[in-house]
Amino acid sequence: MNYRIFKGDQIAAIGLGTWQLGSADWGQIDEANALDILNTYVEAGGNFIDTADVYGMGTSERLIGKFLKQTDKKVYVATKLGRRDDAPNGWPQNFSYDAIRRHVEDSLTHLGLDQLYLEQLHCIPTEVLRKGEVFDHLRRIQEEGLIQHFGVSVETVEEALICLEHQDVAALQIIFNLFRQHLADDFFDKASAQGTALIARIPLASGLLSGKFNQSTTFDNNDHRHYNANGNAFNVGETFSGIAFENGIELLEEIKRILPDGNLAQQSIKWILQHPAITTVIPGASKVEQVQSNIAAAKQPDLDEDTLQKLKRLYTGRIRQEIRGKY
Repeated sequence: MNYRIFKGDQIAAIGLGTWQLGSADWGQIDEANALDILNTYVEAGGNFIDTADVYGMGTSERLIGKFLKQTDKKVYVATKLGRRDDAPNGWPQNFSYDAIRRHVEDSLTHLGLDQLYLEQLHCIPTEVLRKGEVFDHLRRIQEEGLIQHFGVSVETVEEALICLEHQDVAALQIIFNLFRQHLADDFFDKASAQGTALIARIPLASGLLSGKFNQSTTFDNNDHRHYNANGNAFNVGETFSGIAFENGIELLEEIKRILPDGNLAQQSIKWILQHPAITTVIPGASKVEQVQSNIAAAKQPDLDEDTLQKLKRLYTGRIRQEIRGKY
């Protein structure tokens, strides 16, 4: 495992996303399998796990909390808040200090921790970020000792730039992969200059970049790749990076023609890691074998400059115009 610096700590360059462990939006994962996934990741040297309070409405956090009691390894857990709709005024109206603090406390309970390593605002409305009060609320909660660091999971470049105006935002979590490349030109230099970590989510474009799908692939009704394929439930960018599935399959063939022979998923993750501004990439996993494959991506040889430029030209000329939703 390779490591990169996050606020003085050595964070695994390949983290573990745990949306799947919520058993709500990717199909069911039983507890034994979930704990095996977590254990496989940590035993391989992984130490950065990302979750959220809405992944199965606490299911993912509780499973991680159970695992933390079973391991003696140092693990840095990041979670997110802001998308629960149980606040008095409902989502997205209520981003008061009291609501945010209550959600922080719930995550602490689920995880069995006294302090959250990294709490992130979870793709909340742009206008709420622009007002800035939520950052003051997080600072207050940080001063109270409930969180060590705070960051923001964003949907758009505009939101990233708003957050970067607050230099104490420790991390930005971003959609970044071969189907979403332009962010590197838009704000990576600024983030690096002020020491803001970048966490790359959806690195395999909801599995498109695994190379295991074709035009006839279907998904279960409770899988977001079915019910949110066109953005019917939340931002379409969270599913296949906003690319229509059928178009994504076609574009993937062009990507394959550029990449050298090898493991497509691992090469896709390696492409992300070749951006020095990236602190960690957080692929999810529903099987132990996927964890092992993701970790092995760090050992892939670097893609050469000619390959990188061809991928960029493909993105600029063909892929970017296919992205739907706000980005």
